[in-house]
Amino acid sequence: MRTLTFMIFFSVVLLVYSSINYYVFTRGLLVFSCNPVMKRWYTVLFWSVVSSFLLGMFWERTASSIVSEWVYRVGAFWLAFFFYFLMILALIDLIRLTDYFFHFLPDFSPAGKLKLGFSVIGFVTLIVLGGYINALSTRIKEIPLTIHKKVTGSKDLKILMASDIHLGALIGERQELKLVRIINEQKPDLVLLCGDLVDGDIGPVIRKGLGRHIQEIRTPLGVFAITGNHEYIGGIQNTLPYLKGINIKMLLDEVVTLPNGIQLVGRDDRDRRRMGGADNPHELKVLVKDVDHSKPVIVLNHQPFHLDEAVEAGADLHLSGHTHNGQMWPLNYLTDAIFELSWGLKQKGNTTFYVSSGFGSWGPPVRVGNHPEVVVFQIKFD
Repeated sequence: MRTLTFMIFFSVVLLVYSSINYYVFTRGLLVFSCNPVMKRWYTVLFWSVVSSFLLGMFWERTASSIVSEWVYRVGAFWLAFFFYFLMILALIDLIRLTDYFFHFLPDFSPAGKLKLGFSVIGFVTLIVLGGYINALSTRIKEIPLTIHKKVTGSKDLKILMASDIHLGALIGERQELKLVRIINEQKPDLVLLCGDLVDGDIGPVIRKGLGRHIQEIRTPLGVFAITGNHEYIGGIQNTLPYLKGINIKMLLDEVVTLPNGIQLVGRDDRDRRRMGGADNPHELKVLVKDVDHSKPVIVLNHQPFHLDEAVEAGADLHLSGHTHNGQMWPLNYLTDAIFELSWGLKQKGNTTFYVSSGFGSWGPPVRVGNHPEVVVFQIKFD
């Protein structure tokens, strides 16, 4: 049954992806059809790039190699080009439709169409290039916070939170070292990784030896992590042993009490229920039924749905990721519509929520309209 569901889902995605790409292709063909040589090269190049994303994903899952990685990389960048080509071409078609009724545009010669076509390509290339540079420019966001509860020892605590690292074919050792360097420079007391540490299939991670630098992280209170949806997409049965082997304590619907009395509540990702998990994730109120609410309670929950559950459960701080804040404008408007909190800080009752835009990226390593981040909480307790 699960295989049939996947085949239906994949067929629908393939049909939609192919249809929208065909729309983009036909609009480009109007520009390059004036030159037979350019038309031939355009056709071959376009469909080769379009197929590289699906081919690369399949290849990475079955026989990960440096070749499959670069095929996937080309396809991932194409998603960003395709996305912005689609928006611009739809806008041009809307203008053409308006012109059909009001006749305000001049007639374009073949040379004029060619000039317009290259202008669009150049403009989209600048957007994607700028988004790629932006995706490498991690910001460190510092948030002062007061929690009116008592802890043992120091009343000041520095927590570093990172989410959506997406180690894999596209985000490799360089980004991993960058994250470790930031952690070492910040010298936090505690590191919390809020899901999607890996991008999907574990093959590229193992092939490239990713995670070995994360093992080097040393903090007074440790490094804790939860699963995200991508750990389940890639196959949790293979991914979880890797995560447990890199000096990270995985919290899978678990509560752990730190030496200073802080209680960490780690939620297994909600996608477990649809990805073949042994059972459904526990409700938050069940997880916290035995916690001491006179001491701080910090909840790690990858996908920021149902914020009221955390308020009712008496959480002091609730940390999430997942949304990437849309990653590429204007998708942030979509995540704003889906989630009560798509990015940033929010107070509800006695609970402080933070949703991170994430350290890495999914699909194209491109960010437009937002920034990758690592969040540092400077917390004071009574």
